[in-house]
Amino acid sequence: MSIVHLKQSKPEAERAEDDAKVRRIVEDGLKDIEIRGDRAVRDMSEKFDNYSPESFRLTTGQIEGLMSKVSTRDMEDIKFAQTQVRNFAQAQRDSMLDLEVETMPGVILGHNNIPVQSVGCYVPAGKFPMVASAHMSVATATVAGVPRIVAATAPFQGEPNPAVIAAMHLGGAHEIYALGGIQAIGAMAIGTETIDPVHMLVGPGNAFVAEAKRQLYGRVGIDLFAGPTETMVIADETVDAELCATDLLGQAEHGYNSPACLITNSRKLAEDTLSECERILEILPTAETARVSWAEYGDVIVCDTYEEMLQAANDMAYEHVQVMTDRDDWFLENMHSYGALFLGPRTNVANGDKVIGTNHTLPTKKAGRYTGGLWVGKFLKTHSYQKILTDEAAAMVGEYGSRLCMLEGFVGHAEQCNIRVRRYGGKNVPYGAAAE
Repeated sequence: MSIVHLKQSKPEAERAEDDAKVRRIVEDGLKDIEIRGDRAVRDMSEKFDNYSPESFRLTTGQIEGLMSKVSTRDMEDIKFAQTQVRNFAQAQRDSMLDLEVETMPGVILGHNNIPVQSVGCYVPAGKFPMVASAHMSVATATVAGVPRIVAATAPFQGEPNPAVIAAMHLGGAHEIYALGGIQAIGAMAIGTETIDPVHMLVGPGNAFVAEAKRQLYGRVGIDLFAGPTETMVIADETVDAELCATDLLGQAEHGYNSPACLITNSRKLAEDTLSECERILEILPTAETARVSWAEYGDVIVCDTYEEMLQAANDMAYEHVQVMTDRDDWFLENMHSYGALFLGPRTNVANGDKVIGTNHTLPTKKAGRYTGGLWVGKFLKTHSYQKILTDEAAAMVGEYGSRLCMLEGFVGHAEQCNIRVRRYGGKNVPYGAAAE
């Protein structure tokens, strides 16, 4: 077995130091919102975004005014993308059926899929206006039937980005706020004098947004713990270095700490991709960001076999995994820890990010080992119910229940069963004794 790192990213210890700094800032910010409400939110918006409007919530007139600035072509593109997202989300929703079954004569068990009643959808826009994130969260929540959808996005260059606001509105948001970062997440989860709190937070964001969601989890639900975007290319000699380098750097431009990794069984492809990355970084307009990510968070791993490639990929559990090999379906069948797969050279992560219809809010930092990404099912809660329809079933289940409660020492529990045995089975079971 041979797995060689031709290029290795920043050590985990250094990353942990960065996380600790973010954690302290977020903790202080959320505590301030808890104490001072709207005033704290406004102070943070002034400090971080230099933005302090009369009201952070956009009026219908403001929404219409911003949407009027979106070109016809851009609006058509937004609607096309939302149609793809809605179509896939609806197909997923249709697969989630309510259930009722008679497990024994007179015993009915079932479950209902009920929408979360209020959701806060965060859409990043401070550095890049991520129009697509509105489709992924707001439109998907609409398909799920969430009755109150709150959307927040940072102001971009002094005002809310028109295309982001259009996407939020078309997606079905009931309330739209021009708020970013910690202040947006805190206001939606904790609530203020003017913003009612929500039950759940969803959507990607920078390290501060992700940490705010982490600290608020439990007080509200969240979609997942999300860190900086990650991309992995699994490739063999069926593809060339230009394609691999383009797919790696195309995601590294997200931020200064966006991991990108190539796993291959071809040392030539690995070395050529390293060279090609340097060539592309000389001409990429976003190279200032991508270069730092690639330098500090880029990995190139050379394996001997496809099995080793699979093992390395599953161990790293990256968010986006692009597979371009002579056995893509084999990876589909055997990959078990990842955010989303992109199979074949015709497919790419950018399509998944923006338009193809699958959701782009995906697990990072190895969370793909225990959760998938955001989807319509995240907005639904599956609640069970039970009912007993006959005296015979009540007495029979009661007898088993009584004995099992006494086995654990729960006398009061047992009596809940015993009273049904007495009333519906005609048996005289003394208080505190197991039904025989």
